Amino acid sequence: MVEHGQTSMAGQRLGAPETLGISTLEPGHKPPAMPAGRLVPIRVLLLDDSEEIFDISHRASGRVLFETVCSHLNLIEGDYFGLEFQSSHRKMVSLYKCNPCMRVCPGPKHTILRFVVKFFPPDHTVLLEELTRYLFALQVRQDLASGRLTCSDPSAALLVSHIIQSEIGDFEETRFSQTKHEYYRLLEVASRLEMYGIRLHPAKDREGTKLSLAVAHGGVLVFQGHNRINDFNWSKIRKLSFKRRRFLVKLRADPSNVNQDTLEFLMASRDCCKMFWKICVEYHAFFRLFEEPRPKPKPVLFSRGSSFRFRSVLMIFICVCLSFSEVTCALVTLVNGHADDCRAATPSPLISPMLNDTGAIRTDDEEDNRRKNCRTDNAYCIAKELLNTERTYLKDLELITGVLDKEDCVPEALKTLLTSTYEPLHSHHTHFLQELEERLSLWEGQCNMQVKGEIQRLGDLLLKSVQELKALSAQLEMSSECVFALERACVASRRLECVCREFELQKVCYIPLNVFLLSPLHRLLHYRQILDRLCKHYPPTHTDYSDCKAALDDVCELEAALRPGLEQIENYQKLLELQKDLIGVEHLAVAGRQLIRLGCLSKLSGKGLQQRMFFLFNGVLLYSTRGITSTNQFTVHRQLPLHGMTIRESEDEWGVPHSFTLMVQQQSLVVAARSESEMEKWMEDLKMAVDMAEESNGPTADLLTASKGVKSSGASEVESEDDHRGSQTSLQRNGNDSANTRHRGNTTAHVCWHRNTSVSKLDFSIATENQLSGNLLRKFKNSNGWQRLWVVFTNFTLFFYKTHEDEYPLASLPLLGYSVTHAGESENIHKDHVFKLHFKSHIYYFRTESEYFFERYSKIHYSTKRYKPAL
Repeated sequence: MVEHGQTSMAGQRLGAPETLGISTLEPGHKPPAMPAGRLVPIRVLLLDDSEEIFDISHRASGRVLFETVCSHLNLIEGDYFGLEFQSSHRKMVSLYKCNPCMRVCPGPKHTILRFVVKFFPPDHTVLLEELTRYLFALQVRQDLASGRLTCSDPSAALLVSHIIQSEIGDFEETRFSQTKHEYYRLLEVASRLEMYGIRLHPAKDREGTKLSLAVAHGGVLVFQGHNRINDFNWSKIRKLSFKRRRFLVKLRADPSNVNQDTLEFLMASRDCCKMFWKICVEYHAFFRLFEEPRPKPKPVLFSRGSSFRFRSVLMIFICVCLSFSEVTCALVTLVNGHADDCRAATPSPLISPMLNDTGAIRTDDEEDNRRKNCRTDNAYCIAKELLNTERTYLKDLELITGVLDKEDCVPEALKTLLTSTYEPLHSHHTHFLQELEERLSLWEGQCNMQVKGEIQRLGDLLLKSVQELKALSAQLEMSSECVFALERACVASRRLECVCREFELQKVCYIPLNVFLLSPLHRLLHYRQILDRLCKHYPPTHTDYSDCKAALDDVCELEAALRPGLEQIENYQKLLELQKDLIGVEHLAVAGRQLIRLGCLSKLSGKGLQQRMFFLFNGVLLYSTRGITSTNQFTVHRQLPLHGMTIRESEDEWGVPHSFTLMVQQQSLVVAARSESEMEKWMEDLKMAVDMAEESNGPTADLLTASKGVKSSGASEVESEDDHRGSQTSLQRNGNDSANTRHRGNTTAHVCWHRNTSVSKLDFSIATENQLSGNLLRKFKNSNGWQRLWVVFTNFTLFFYKTHEDEYPLASLPLLGYSVTHAGESENIHKDHVFKLHFKSHIYYFRTESEYFFERYSKIHYSTKRYKPAL
């Protein structure tokens, strides 16, 4: 039998102070006194697998038993722990502290309660006591042995090595010192794993798909197998509830959210559902309630007409033994969704800074302290870039696999094609991302030099991934066919075409749908660049060099086999996008047609310089004006054949800066660029296209529709503005289908129109290869603080998210026309790694985490500007 005041072996090993089991949340309080009554022996299995028997009054509550166990262990930080037992339904359930032991435990004389870790903070350094960390390490050892804590083989080997070394020890160290250090390292490694502290609860979604639910410090998680597929942060959850077997998650109202605001999961029974709901409430109370709210002027529980729905929720809160003040605060947060009422002036010592969800604004001191710990090694930065871009790519794959599944207008053959192409790729990259996250977590942790050589490397993971991708080369090649098949299906079905266009107008579809379909091919280009930078960074004698070089050779071989088809399908995708942007052309996206350059030039007419949008293809040049209709499309005015065209500079002739003249079929067209560099690019591409047209000797296909007011190559050089307006009116009167359909207003053509710039085929290729994802700090010209954002750079645009887990961007910034420079001394920005984006009066400042990412953002911006940056 155990008497009060005795010290356990765990406490003796680590030299724990002889003190009562006092909660860190309730300093100065002693354990509750043992109530009168006969004593009943209760068996408790501790984390070191030893079993103790405690004599407890038959009238005692769970709190008395729990505090007695904490006192026996000399445990101060008892709030992280709990007791659980196996119910009559063979389910492990918690012993809540307010419940009488005799009523809850089925046959307490024959029941063994387990002392376990109940709440797992994301940052293990908040554990103040050595004994607490030791007990956490024992829990990790149990989870690893039981299969609860799943991880990759290298991570498992590292964990086991720490466990073995803690038991055996090194000859030069004492057993006490070695045990303490190795268990601390074990906890450090384990806390970085995705499944750390996760307890899975089986469930199904509305379609009957088998899932698992879990709760962590940040919110409710959804798993499929051992892969996390979704999560709901506490800040996004308005209410958690259950009804019979259905567990309901009600999200905060968001007008921009196209998905349902109430998610439903089916669990095995009502008891399972209720038990998981209780656990969620406990986790929310433990990690999100920072202090007791101030008392209300009138009683809340017994007032009538209260706006709070207390009854059913209050009873559950009492069952989990929360204090009255915590009940009030949690109800305000969970039921009504107002977290501001519970905002604390001084957070609990158990709360990690990661949990203080006070928005994205950080103070400069906080950010400087964080940056001091940032890794500056280029290999680590390259690994970080790979991880960040892989997260974005996997979310893109998830979008593809779910966008057309539930639409009944999609032909079954197309559904089968999309499923067989993208689901195997999604499965592969899900596993690869999990391995990357574990590797980076270990990389960032503290370990000895022998272990560093095994975990601070990427070549082995990339070589394995590329070899698996070679086995999926058929799926990679079929992604091109998916673009063709979707276009054929849209041509055959007006309804499917409308579905795709409506989807492209949603926030979640931040780039054209066809670009999403081509993302597996683009990802190969990113891998090649990542591996090329690693091979240039490592000396040939480095342990990671051989794997990186082998992976680079494999990915280059795979890319070479897919490159011809990629160039063809990328050109076809751009033609499809232009087909949607233009009114007055037909048969644009046909075999043999190539886009060379698109952008703005000013056309000289009798009324002066007028802005026009030009589209240069092989064999033909089109120019147009952005319409005044609600569709935001461009109306084509004229088609100029390139066969026989001559180009000459004409600034001296007309007195217009950066102007040149196009002569074809005894007609002339004078245009002007916005800068000398723009003029040189246009003239160079035009001369190249003319040479291609001369070599082909083929007739120019007529792209213009037979609409009144649209002129062909033989028309007069002077264009009437009345004809321009008449052209738009006739198209609308003739019932052009596209005139009644909404279109994306952020396509490349529209951005070029607004920024008075142009983009070439080469620019598109460079932008495709230089995509980036990661954290940036943004500052406006007249603001003081820096805002930390997750940023995705693609399609010449920066897309801003609060975190990488957000479903759609908060805002976007097209970079075409922007210049990038250093911040000047007069701007008073005395920070490292800061670059300035500047377009006319629009100025933004951005800070990167390291010199490596500063250089990366400087280089990728080169494809979006019109002149070389002053960096």
